[in-house]
Amino acid sequence: MHEPYLEELKALANPAKAADMARYHKVDRDYLGLANPQVDGLTRAWRADLDVAGRVELARGLWATNIFEARLAATKLLTQARIRPDDAVWDLIQSWVPDFDSWALADHACIAGQKRLVADPARLNDVEPWTRSDHMWTRRAALVITLPSCKQRHPKPEELAARDRILGWAAGYVSDRDWFIQKAVAWWLRDLSKRDPERVRAFLEDHGEQMKPFARKEASKYLPS
Repeated sequence: MHEPYLEELKALANPAKAADMARYHKVDRDYLGLANPQVDGLTRAWRADLDVAGRVELARGLWATNIFEARLAATKLLTQARIRPDDAVWDLIQSWVPDFDSWALADHACIAGQKRLVADPARLNDVEPWTRSDHMWTRRAALVITLPSCKQRHPKPEELAARDRILGWAAGYVSDRDWFIQKAVAWWLRDLSKRDPERVRAFLEDHGEQMKPFARKEASKYLPS
């Protein structure tokens, strides 16, 4: 099913830019050299023509090609707040997590996943095992996909409980010296500090000494003086 859509992507290929992208991302896969707005334009049109089942099937096929822009398009096909039914969408996004090997595709897939977590917060139970994975990108994804929990202005008790649960995951990460993990912890805390500075202060008091200096600085960037 995905072949005609892949041909639309390939028709816009820019070999010179593709070579630049390969050098930038440093991951061994094919690149077509498309700009983000080009992929956005195509996927918007595809979404309009496909039902949920069709979008899931197309996203599955595009991801399987391992072409950068095809995988990017796969994530954008599923990035929408209101999707019903969405169990197949969530299952497909989860199936991609072990394939994550760079921040760009991982973050776009996690943005799609964020919408599904907001739609059904009980899916946090599906995410928790990621925090114990041997795969760094899977561990990182547990924090990136849960970023909406940082942004609730008036959280309900259950949302505060989820926030504390995720902070517990972050506390388990601070001893990990990997730059991407440290950055993810800092990112989560930085975003949370805009809504809930006291929780961030408490976290840094308890765990800040274990974080790398750049991560502590990033986490406290928006804390009131």
